[in-house]
Amino acid sequence: MNDDHELYPIGDAARRSGLSVSAVRFYADTGLIAPTGLNEAGHRMYDIHAIARLELVRTLRELDTDLNEIRRLLDGGTTLHDLLTTHLEIVERQERTLRARRAVLRTLVKQGGTTVQADLMHKLVSMTDEQREQTIDDFWNDIGEGLDVPDGFVDRLRTMRPVLPADPTAAQLEAWIELADLVTDPAFRHAVRTYLHDTYSAPEARAVATEPFQEFIHVTGAPLMQELLAAYRAGESPRSPRAQQAVTRFMGAAAALSGTPLTPEVRNRTADGYRQMPDILRQIAEEEASSESPGYDDTHGRYLSLVALINGTAIDEDLDSIPHVWIADAMCAVEPLHPPATV
Repeated sequence: MNDDHELYPIGDAARRSGLSVSAVRFYADTGLIAPTGLNEAGHRMYDIHAIARLELVRTLRELDTDLNEIRRLLDGGTTLHDLLTTHLEIVERQERTLRARRAVLRTLVKQGGTTVQADLMHKLVSMTDEQREQTIDDFWNDIGEGLDVPDGFVDRLRTMRPVLPADPTAAQLEAWIELADLVTDPAFRHAVRTYLHDTYSAPEARAVATEPFQEFIHVTGAPLMQELLAAYRAGESPRSPRAQQAVTRFMGAAAALSGTPLTPEVRNRTADGYRQMPDILRQIAEEEASSESPGYDDTHGRYLSLVALINGTAIDEDLDSIPHVWIADAMCAVEPLHPPATV
C-alpha cells in the first residue's frame, strides 16, 4: 500500500502525472513544483502530493493556462474555481470565434468565394447588434420608399427581422451571412420591391395589405387557424363538433373584419373561395415559373425563411399545406350566425 510520505524518483513522477521527465525538471527549475526532496545520490524525489500538483499543472497547460496564472494558483493568489471559470469563458469565446470562422469557410466553399468575399463575410459575422439592426432598417427603408402599397404595410413587414442569438449555431451564422449579403444587394432589393408591388398594389389585392387584414392574418386570426389545423391533423371530420366550433370562430372573426354578418351567402362565398384556392395557388406557381419577374420564394419568401432560421422559429404556415377543401367543407356545414330576416 502506498504511503503519503513515500518518495518517487523523477521518472515515476513523470509517468504518474502524465508529463515528460524534461517537463517535470523544467517546472522544478522554474520553482513552480519543487521536488519533495533529494535521495542520497542527489536525484530529485517527489511524494504523492507533489505528483498531484504536477498533474494539475499538466491539465491546466492543456487548457492553455498561462504559467503565471498557474503560479498564482499554486501560491494561493487565486482559487481553482475562479481560474477554471475564467478559462471556461475564454474557451467559450474561442468556440464562438471558431464557429463564426467555420460559417464563413462553409459559405465560401459553397459559393467558390474570393478574398474580397471572405473579407465581407468576416465583417458580416463580426457586426454588432446595432449594426445588424441598421442593416435591416436600411433594407426596408429602401424597399418602402415610394412603394405603392397601403399605409403601414411595409412597417409590418419590417417587424419580421432577424435576431442573432448571443451563442448562434453554425447554421444560424450561415443564414445571417446569406441574409446580410442579400439585403445589401441592390439586385435583391429591386427584386423584393418588384414582387411586393406586383403582388399588393393591384386594386383587388390591396385589401390583403391593409392593417386590419394583416392584423387578422398574423395576430388575431392566427390562433383561430391553428385550431382549425389541429382538428384536421387529429383526423376530425369537417362536420365534427370540434371542427365546427373552430371554423365558426374563424369565420365569425373574418366576417367581422368588414362588419359583414355571417349570412348563408357570405358563408358559401367564403367556402367557395377556399375550395378554389388549390387551383389558384397552382396557377400562381405556374405563372411564376414561366415569368421572368421575381417570385415569392426568391424574394420576400427567401428573406422570411432566413429570418426564421436565424431566430430559430417556424415560418408561417405554408399555403400549400393548408387543407383548403377540408376547411371549405367545414364552412359549408356551419349554421349562419345571422340568418337573413324573413319578409
